[in-house]
Amino acid sequence: MILKRFADYAAGLATAGLSDSVAHAAKRAVVDWFAAMLPGGLQPPATLLIEALADTIGRGGALLYPSGRSTDARTAALINGAAAHTIEFDDIFRDALYHPGAPVISAALAAAQARKRDGKALLAAIVAGYEVSNRIGLAVNPAHYEFWHTTGTVGTLGAAVGASAALGLDGQRTLHAMANAGTMAAGLQQTFLSDAMAKPMHAAHAAEVGVMLALAAEKGVTGAVDILEGPRGFGAAMSKDVDWQAAVDDLGKSFTIERMTFKNHAACGHAHAAVDGVLALRNKHALKPEQIKRIRCGTFAKAVEIVGNPNPKTVFEAKFSLPYCAAVALMTGSVRTDAFRKDRLKDPKLRELIAKVEVVLDPKIDAEFPKRRAARIEIETVSGERFQHYASTRKGDPDNPLTDAELEEKFLELVEPILGKAPAKALLGTLWRLETVTDVRAIPAVVPEARAGAAQ
Repeated sequence: MILKRFADYAAGLATAGLSDSVAHAAKRAVVDWFAAMLPGGLQPPATLLIEALADTIGRGGALLYPSGRSTDARTAALINGAAAHTIEFDDIFRDALYHPGAPVISAALAAAQARKRDGKALLAAIVAGYEVSNRIGLAVNPAHYEFWHTTGTVGTLGAAVGASAALGLDGQRTLHAMANAGTMAAGLQQTFLSDAMAKPMHAAHAAEVGVMLALAAEKGVTGAVDILEGPRGFGAAMSKDVDWQAAVDDLGKSFTIERMTFKNHAACGHAHAAVDGVLALRNKHALKPEQIKRIRCGTFAKAVEIVGNPNPKTVFEAKFSLPYCAAVALMTGSVRTDAFRKDRLKDPKLRELIAKVEVVLDPKIDAEFPKRRAARIEIETVSGERFQHYASTRKGDPDNPLTDAELEEKFLELVEPILGKAPAKALLGTLWRLETVTDVRAIPAVVPEARAGAAQ
């Protein structure tokens, strides 16, 4: 039974211990999670969820960020999970079309805080959640991704594993938490096409349900243990021709958490290779917006579908608009958070440049999706020059990863404006030494009192 293999592995990971390289990879994931989650915690839907669930705030063993207010583990997982997926800067397991950090770390940390677990236990729980859910995501995709948002669906299973491991559940109880997670998994891609808060709510739901099911399993609540491979199960209903055995063949031998993508741009990952290509040509040829006649971005079909919007009207739509991202990259040299200020959306010069961006299907690039996310960029100038660049992968992907120093730079860029310079560096130092933390409630990620008004 596939689910039992996963559950026994997850339950045994705490005592098996982590190698130095796997532990370091997990800490990189935690650093990146805080980098994305802290600014997301100051925005809707996280801020609205705090208002909606006000009766749960101020009591419980888990923490909300960046305010540091106490709440129960389920609410912390829900709100922090939404925050982690809001600014579109959270991690990716490329081959599974999946953002594991938002659901898994949100759930594992909330459960670990509620039980006053140490940093070693948290790291093991995170690795368990990543290893199981990354493999499930890989097994069901790309067919699953036709309609489903993997972060909401597979993320529910990952969150259940992470929370179960953080609670210290045995294999049998972890099995039933996962079994129920398989039937409560949800998240439709229609949300990608709407200017709504539903996409981060997928991660929020996954994280909260994962914690709830782990707590329920701890008390004996059972689930259908053949939920993955059964004839009316997850694989049959939400994918096709799933090879479940392949999903567990290298479990415990190869670690997917060592092959994560950490985003270098604050937008949907389907736009990143094209952005890298535009930046490469901009920097090589010192291109200016007034020189541009046309920018042609050849990419894969899912990118054309999801980020092909030529006329984004909101910040959310801009993050899912390759024409916007390509244009702002050429104009400013960066597609970080500053690229998505509301005033930029109305910039007439940027709008003029956006209209010159063409997004087209490149069959050769599409044939390599999802294991390779490439883009072919051609820029034609008003003087008739033509420049081309093939971005064979994205900066931040495992074959072109962010270094620890680059990951730190991203972290500080996002966190310093919230916590302040010294507290941000202190938090970063603690996260790199997470295995030494004796109680994960003590992670210093709470906004200073002088800034607390903005963090509520």
